[in-house]
Amino acid sequence: MFKKILIANRGEIACRVAATARRMGVRTVAVYSDADAHAKHVGACDEALHIGGSAPKESYLRWERIIEAAKASGAQAIHPGYGFLSENEEFAQACADAGLVFIGPPPSAIQAMGLKAQSKQLMEKAGVPLVPGYHAANQDPVLLKKEADRIGYPVLIKASAGGGGKGMRAVDKTADFDAALASCKREAINSFGDDAVLIEKYVQRPRHIEIQVFGDTQGNYVYLFERDCSVQRRHQKVLEEAPAPGMTEAFRKQMGEAAVAAARAVKYVGAGTVEFIVEQRAGGEMTFFFMEMNTRLQVEHPVTEAITGLDLVEWQLRVAFGESLPLRQEDLKIRGHAIEARICAENPDNNFLPATGRLDVARWPEHVEFLPGHVRIDAGFGEGDAISPYYDSMIAKLIVHGDTREHALARLDEALAQTHIVGLATNVQFLRYVVRSPSFAQANLDTALIPREEAVLFKQEPVGLPLAAAAAIAQALLQERGTEGADPFSRRDGWRSHGLTVRRFQFEFHDEPAKAELTYLHDGALSLKVGNVAGALQFAATPRGIDIDYAGQRFVASVYASGETDHVFSARGATQILAIDLLAHAGEGEADTGRLTAPMPGKVVSFAVKAGDKVTKGQALAVMEAMKMEHTIAAPADGVVAELMYGPGDQVAEGAELLKLSQ
Repeated sequence: MFKKILIANRGEIACRVAATARRMGVRTVAVYSDADAHAKHVGACDEALHIGGSAPKESYLRWERIIEAAKASGAQAIHPGYGFLSENEEFAQACADAGLVFIGPPPSAIQAMGLKAQSKQLMEKAGVPLVPGYHAANQDPVLLKKEADRIGYPVLIKASAGGGGKGMRAVDKTADFDAALASCKREAINSFGDDAVLIEKYVQRPRHIEIQVFGDTQGNYVYLFERDCSVQRRHQKVLEEAPAPGMTEAFRKQMGEAAVAAARAVKYVGAGTVEFIVEQRAGGEMTFFFMEMNTRLQVEHPVTEAITGLDLVEWQLRVAFGESLPLRQEDLKIRGHAIEARICAENPDNNFLPATGRLDVARWPEHVEFLPGHVRIDAGFGEGDAISPYYDSMIAKLIVHGDTREHALARLDEALAQTHIVGLATNVQFLRYVVRSPSFAQANLDTALIPREEAVLFKQEPVGLPLAAAAAIAQALLQERGTEGADPFSRRDGWRSHGLTVRRFQFEFHDEPAKAELTYLHDGALSLKVGNVAGALQFAATPRGIDIDYAGQRFVASVYASGETDHVFSARGATQILAIDLLAHAGEGEADTGRLTAPMPGKVVSFAVKAGDKVTKGQALAVMEAMKMEHTIAAPADGVVAELMYGPGDQVAEGAELLKLSQ
């Protein structure tokens, strides 16, 4: 086995690879950028080398520097993780030329599967079913539009060298094609250095089911069953599970053998994933089409590990070292059900805009680092770490395993409820909504699940004002009691010799003002009125949080203060309430309504307007790029563009004024 490997990645996958290497007695070398100097993956490895600036093109995409680091450290092999250089055949070949083992497939397999159009032509020859579409080399925009019209709308434009939903747009009619094509090509060139696209028929009610395959240098192949990755937003996966609900043994075998045929066609070695679109037809009939092959380990590999009891990174290392596959196809069995939730720094209620900032609080449910276990956390960040705008928005992966899908669902909801993150917006509460939605709970899966369940997934309030205020007040009173001394004059129990003590609190809840009155009764009891809800308030600190009984409702809450905002977490859900300090806000004036600011840090791609243009509410004004994705900035109201504050290509901070609108 290798004595030392270099991990050419960051975040949770670098930590994940390091954990298996450590268990196998293999030493590890981390690489890091300026932004990642104190990142978790740096400390997870035995040694670390700096490779450049914060932007990926200045560090994690500079394969020459990475190879230099590997040779300087004495590493024998390089594990690319996923993303960055993991599917770059030039990098894989450069590793071989430098006498280093690339822990992945041979360059020829990466090249064959790296371009979606060419891979589909190859799969057609191998007898793997394909979605109708245009996969040729001619990229003339006029021709591409004609091909889309020929295929019939809706169609899907996809970056040929792409992945992760970047450079991908669904187009419903011919009038929208040109703008969608231009946006796809911009994202593709920025993310992959190649703006070639392909056009495919957009399958109605599709499920996204992928097969994990493995090959070795002796020509042995197996498939490690399937993962359902249908729950997506912006063409990026949100929840993944294994096995796929509703899968029959015959259909599983058919898909698995097709995936192995795809791997054999390119003499694949190592871990790979063959992705299929599964069309659901009337009467429950299903058919599948090849979509692409990811020539690397997948983000969602832990669910396969959970149902097979195998360590796929260990398999990668053994196969790369020249060993044969540890098991044959007939040795592989499915045990139970597993689900993975991607925890991301983003705001689901604001079109999933990415968020940056410091993790002031990052508390995870009780978990194990790896198998065996029912709850697993793969995290690349910890409390106090910062999420920068340079990389992907994923903070961690939460993986659960149960005897059945129902057990796994219940365990996932409980684990998400115990996940407390403060400091920036995340999708944790949104994930709970998805898990409890009728479609997901009943396994009514397809890639349109999120828009179909929109009514129960967005802009929900799980806790409510009365309980949120009660939790915030209970937390404040506990903190006050912590400052009490032995003398009676330092007591904070509201006692007075005559009359009753009444304290008034002012809050802001979902941008609406709210008031509360707390009355200290002579017997030491408390009475609280929040809006029209009144009742006795009792609370006590426990290891699980604050045990609160208010107005006949009892619940346990954890409350974290961030400035004036109290973040409340409970089994019901999570919410925020602003406890207003009136003295601090004295003299504040009205907000300026003529500004339009950047919702996140990033780069200005283009403006669709100029000074003097009249605009209407909802009209696209500008395009920004952040965390490798494009975001359209729309007019919040009718008006006239008074001034553009930046130009295309400019980097802007969150909250920066992009342009001025006058009424």
